Formats: sequence, C-alpha cells, structure tokens
Amino acid sequence: MDAVTTTQGVKPPFDQSRLDRLMDEADFDFLIATSKHNVQYLLGGYKFIFFSGMDAIGHSRYLPLVIYEKGRPDRAAYIGNKMESGEHQNRPFWTPELHTATWGSLDAAALAAEHLTKIGRTDARIGIEPAFLPSDAYIALRKALPDAKVFDATSTFERMRALKTPEELAKLRKASDLITESMLATIAAAHEGSTKADIIEHLRREETNRGLHFEYCLLTLGSSHNRAVSPQAWAKGEVLSIDSGGNNQGYIGDLCRMGILGEPDAELEDLLHEIEAIQQAAFSKIKAGAMGEDMIIEAEATLKTSPSAAFTDFFCHGMGLISHEAPFLMTNHPVAYEGIDADKPLEENMVISVETTMLHPRRGFIKLEDTVAVTASGYEMYGETGRGWNRGGTAG
Repeated sequence: MDAVTTTQGVKPPFDQSRLDRLMDEADFDFLIATSKHNVQYLLGGYKFIFFSGMDAIGHSRYLPLVIYEKGRPDRAAYIGNKMESGEHQNRPFWTPELHTATWGSLDAAALAAEHLTKIGRTDARIGIEPAFLPSDAYIALRKALPDAKVFDATSTFERMRALKTPEELAKLRKASDLITESMLATIAAAHEGSTKADIIEHLRREETNRGLHFEYCLLTLGSSHNRAVSPQAWAKGEVLSIDSGGNNQGYIGDLCRMGILGEPDAELEDLLHEIEAIQQAAFSKIKAGAMGEDMIIEAEATLKTSPSAAFTDFFCHGMGLISHEAPFLMTNHPVAYEGIDADKPLEENMVISVETTMLHPRRGFIKLEDTVAVTASGYEMYGETGRGWNRGGTAG
C-alpha cells in the first residue's frame, strides 16, 4: 500500500509519502480529520459501528479525530469515543497516541489541543475540514491554541483519496457488482401494479441481503421524470429507471439500469442505443495520462449528433468513499463544485462514474450510469451487467 516505515517503526495504512507531498504543497504541518470518510481512510478502513448511522448522542455528537503530523507518523493520534477502547483491544489502532475517552465534540477538541501542546506544536499550521468540524469544537480548538494557524484542508484530503489502492478497488468493484445484481433481481421481481414504494423496498432488501449498506434508490416509471418514492404503479409497456447507491465497507456503488414491462419497441431500442453511443464515446478516451476533458469532449460531440440531444445530458464525476470526489471533471452547480481537474491527466486507479441521462418528453427517464477504474491502457468497468433493456415480471 506504499506505506512508509519510519525510523520510529510506525507504518501508516496509507501512502504516507503521497500525503506528505500533498501537505508540503499546501504548507500544512498537521491535518486534523473529522469526517467519517477521512477518519476511516486514515485509520485503514476502520469505522465505529455504534455511530455508523448517526452522530448525535445526549447534548452533543460523536466526533472522531485523527491528527497527523507531516513526516511524523510516530506522533499521530486518534481521539475516539470511550466505547472504542473495546475496538482497540480487538484490533489495535495504528496511531501511537490513542484517546478513547470522549462523549461529545468539546471533549474531543480539548484532547486534540492537549495532544498538540504535549508535543510542543501549539504554533503549527493546521489543516481542518470546515464542513465537518462543529462550531463549538472549532471555537474551543482556537481558544486552546491561539498561536496556531488554521486552514481549510478539504482539497488536500480529496487529493489524498483520489488514487485507490488495490484493496479499495476491490471494495468498489464488489459494491458495483452487488448493486447491479440487486437492481436486476428487483426489476425481474416487479410486475404490473408494483408501486414505486414496493420496488424501492424490494431493492433495499436485495442490497441488504447481499451485505451492502443501502443508501438510496431514485426510481421512475412510465413517462414521468419524478424519481421520488410514491404510490405510482408500473403498467404494461412502461419503462423503469432504477438508480441506486449502496456501500460496501464505506465504498460507494452508484449505477443506473433500465427496465421494461413487456418488450421494448423500436423507438426505445433506438433511444437506449443513443445513450450507449455517448457512454462508449466517453469510455474510448479513458486511460492513464489522457486529459479528463478528452472524454468529455468526445462524449459531448457524440451527444450533439444524437436525435435526442435537446433533452439529453452527459456527466461524469470521481467516486470512492463518497459519491462525488476527485477527480472533479465537470462543473456541478447543484452539488457546488467546479470541474477543476478537466485539464489534468487522469491517473491510474482513479475511479469515475460516467452517466448519460435522457428526459424524453413521451417515453420517460432513460439513463445509463456506469463505474470505471482508470488503468494504464484504458479502463475497467465495474458492475457491467444489465446495460440493455431488462424485462420486468420474469422472476418465478
């Protein structure tokens, strides 16, 4: 995993040299991770089960912190909840300093300040995650460390996670494979009269039974473009789009597949073929060293030739522990980020979601969303099954 063993003998479960280089570029002495995804990454995949689905407890919240000093993993610290001492007994955390003593955000901030004081770095340049550090903890940290300089390290954390390890790729592949399996089983089980609520609940069970953590399902039936849960029922001859996200040990699968109750007519075959042509155009430009914008230009050029171009959209984004992460390839105003990586080369082991969405005025919501990992010579697709028209009502 490219981990570095220091003279102090501490071996972090991540690429230390890469993280140190990113910290050099940003001029940070320390990083303090407080988001669940970055804490999980820095701890080598660990996530405390008690707070996996919530944060609030009592008058405060669970606030795990990983403190990492550039070039000094021997002085790294993990600050966690008091109940995590049992986790440490079963599978020791790698950080030399461990404080499983907190029940809220203020005591977590106090222990972070105490750690920096103990190692004599109260004047350090510290990178934090502003969107994931509660205001009371931030204020307490600033009061306890008045000489420290604090900066937004969101971009550094994002760059840290951009290149996936073989273990991460395996988790992403499994998440994608299990989601497509679940979606195809759900389409086959749905029948005339099945409501959107019924279908979504069936998908939740399919994903959960396969060991995934169900995140969401966006579903349309017939000519509607509305993807929210409702009592709308599936009728003969109608299309179904099923877009679902689920995670495998924190790693996200996010794909979309199409169903039909009956047989697709020639028009539906042509419409899905248009979408497939745009997807394939994008795939043709994916490989390590190619510019991110190359696949966007190729896909959009193909989109312009489509008879359905006026109501069809192409998009792509990085993914991993969260559903939109580096590389940031296209501007996405609803999610509020810019496509700052379009003019940079793709790197091996980046993972990208590629999606083409058609909002047809008569035939409904037609979409394919695929997950690909960048390789030296091209790409590898995850969860590649079911990319055509899948028939509903075929389960025994």
